[in-house]
Amino acid sequence: MTLTIRKIIVISLIGMILLLGNVLVVANWLTEKGVPAKANWLRENFLTGSAITVIIALLILLVNPGKGRLAITRTCPVCDKRLLGNPRYCSECGSKVA
Repeated sequence: MTLTIRKIIVISLIGMILLLGNVLVVANWLTEKGVPAKANWLRENFLTGSAITVIIALLILLVNPGKGRLAITRTCPVCDKRLLGNPRYCSECGSKVA
């Protein structure tokens, strides 16, 4: 973990703590701006059961099966040879495996 990532994590944690400490102020501010009414209108008009079903189906179908970290075997992107473990290069064609 690099120093930049650590700084981002610390700054985001501080921001979340400040936000949680002022949750009532933020909620009242959102109510004054009319955000709950707009969100309710969006939910009623656009988030029907069929729309949610289509969104979930698209999210399931858009998963790239070759990038799984828990997979024991992978395939070479060039020659489609099965590769065991986590090799950097294909033993068949010599191409780099991402």
